[in-house]
Amino acid sequence: MPAVKSIMKKAISIPKESSVAHAIRQMLDHKVSRLLVSKEGEPVGIVTERDVGFFLLSDNTEENLDKIPLSKVTKPLVTVDEEMSIKECAQIMADRKIGSLGINLHGKTVGIITKTDLTRHYLQEHVGKKRVGDFMTVSYVSMYEDDPIYKIAAKMVEEKVSRIILKNKSDVPIGVVTFRDLFRIALTMGQEDDAVDNTDSMISVIFPRKGFLSESGFGKTVISKEVMSNKIVTADYNDDVITACEIILDNNVNGVGVLINGKLGGVLSKTDITRALVSV
Repeated sequence: MPAVKSIMKKAISIPKESSVAHAIRQMLDHKVSRLLVSKEGEPVGIVTERDVGFFLLSDNTEENLDKIPLSKVTKPLVTVDEEMSIKECAQIMADRKIGSLGINLHGKTVGIITKTDLTRHYLQEHVGKKRVGDFMTVSYVSMYEDDPIYKIAAKMVEEKVSRIILKNKSDVPIGVVTFRDLFRIALTMGQEDDAVDNTDSMISVIFPRKGFLSESGFGKTVISKEVMSNKIVTADYNDDVITACEIILDNNVNGVGVLINGKLGGVLSKTDITRALVSV
């Protein structure tokens, strides 16, 4: 298998002194799920969509997001040599449950690979090797379209997932809420010092900002269907894994729903594709 240097990319960096709000804006603007954290131009850590997401969901402070330092969510960067094989890198990412690796040349970080890069590599190199059903996760976490987002946030934290499938009252899946959907709410209502609760038609109540898990403020007043993505992209249980790779890359999502006899029966994520890459 080729060396990892053949698929590495130049990472987008953010200064160590930045705020959580600035990191969220950068991720949304560049449509990326991680940023290298740098000091004087040298990488000193990494911040990921997942780490920011779980921080925001459990955040119960009243601080404006522009005032929360990036150090709250920065993690160490795991690095490998540029000559390491792609499969070995996939194994490290699977074993350590991380979504990226820094790539070193002579002791200096010169690039990064992510599960997106591994997904693209699988698509290009492994046609006909595995079925979607061989590596799908045979379950998914769901809630209802009229649940307030504080319940969605609590479920994400409880289940340690970054996406929730939303159903209507007939239990038909109609959409999905991800960290990125919640980030957009965080950058609007999460920037305010106060949040207004208008759920009672007779009175408006003003609360301090208390994060997604709060039953007051925007955690209660925003309903999940207001922020959900209306399209659930899917692949069939019997499809080649490369079909799922194409759908994931074309739609810039982290996973697809898996249909079994026409009904949603699980998901196949980039993490699952990383495991598939290790096995071929």
